Amino acid sequence: MASILALHGPNLNLLGHREPHIYGSDTLDDINQRLAAQCEKAGHQFNHLQSNSEGELIDRLHLARTDGTAFILVNFGGFTHTSVALRDAMLATELPFIEVHLSNLHARESFRHKSYFADIAVGSIVGLGAQGYELACQAALSRI
Repeated sequence: MASILALHGPNLNLLGHREPHIYGSDTLDDINQRLAAQCEKAGHQFNHLQSNSEGELIDRLHLARTDGTAFILVNFGGFTHTSVALRDAMLATELPFIEVHLSNLHARESFRHKSYFADIAVGSIVGLGAQGYELACQAALSRI
């Protein structure tokens, strides 16, 4: 049994309420429940963390190095475009990951076009709403 970890960054706790015309009506709990069901059906474990704190996300990545995590799904929200520290922590895990974004970053403000993670990720899924998480999980499960 392997473990998949989903890390959700700042403001994602507001999914379903914050700008649903951009991010959709699914809550983060809805998304996590579907991911857990996917993993369970495949015989694997699912863990998740949402934090508005960069340091807490980094600490969880450090833990992932040794806790049996086999694959990570990440949506670092606004940190995607700003956090070299999170990038360094991702590299330090030496674990494969897929970057997920609910909205199409390339169709939004220019500052959202740059990701500090896309070039080190197995892949990136953008603009498919909550379904993007499920597709990322399916891809992760096929790789572990």
